[in-house]
Amino acid sequence: MPSLAMSIPNPLGQQEAAQRLKSFLGRLKERHQDKVSNLEESWPDDHHLNYSFTTYGFSIKGDLAIEQDAVKMNANLPFAAMMFKGKIEQAIRDELTKLLG
Repeated sequence: MPSLAMSIPNPLGQQEAAQRLKSFLGRLKERHQDKVSNLEESWPDDHHLNYSFTTYGFSIKGDLAIEQDAVKMNANLPFAAMMFKGKIEQAIRDELTKLLG
């Protein structure tokens, strides 16, 4: 399965970034509940998120690591979603940059 990996600068530090990301996921669920289903998230510790969800018939699974100076995200994308990889990456990068700014 193709993957998507990115690193976004984190000027906030681990604790503040983790708090913002946790509340952001709740708002994201509410805002996109008509487009996203089967959303599962687990935080094995305060700085790592494992997630999976289905959107537009595509199953997405990945993880996110909150480091002191960066947030690193990895996701597995289905082959059928590869034509949208650039748009998906830009949308995620924009949201995370706004959230961490």
